[in-house]
Amino acid sequence: MLAHIPTAANMGDFTKLSVWKKAHELTLRVYRETAMWPKHELYGLTSQSRRAAVSVPANIAEGCGKNSDAELAKHARQSLGSSSELSYYLILAHDLSYITRPWRDETQDALSEVRRMLASLERVSATAAERALPRTKLHRNSRPARRRSIAVKLMADG
Repeated sequence: MLAHIPTAANMGDFTKLSVWKKAHELTLRVYRETAMWPKHELYGLTSQSRRAAVSVPANIAEGCGKNSDAELAKHARQSLGSSSELSYYLILAHDLSYITRPWRDETQDALSEVRRMLASLERVSATAAERALPRTKLHRNSRPARRRSIAVKLMADG
């Protein structure tokens, strides 16, 4: 939900973003499940799945900490890449019979929701970054660009 338009001064509080909260919950879910995977996968699929899952909320946090709409958009794109990687690992884990179909489907559904939210965050942040660019001489008769950061964060209700 697009509920808050922060300034660059308060952009760093990633824990209020609903997309971060959902990605964090997804990461916890992956950690709990991968703890039950075969020990011979500890440095293989288990490690890769956990790394991809952690990367999603970690990139959101890093992008918020940069206090820049362009950086937030860049890190949202990186989170999208990691979420695609995790999606593949879930398919592979299911095909190797490490996870059940219902668990995979529920997790893929949660991952799809996070991906939709990340795409929205990336789009809005990239648009805000473009609007903040200085105008060229070709635009001198038009209104000046707004300089204040207007990256929209996806905040949790309440």
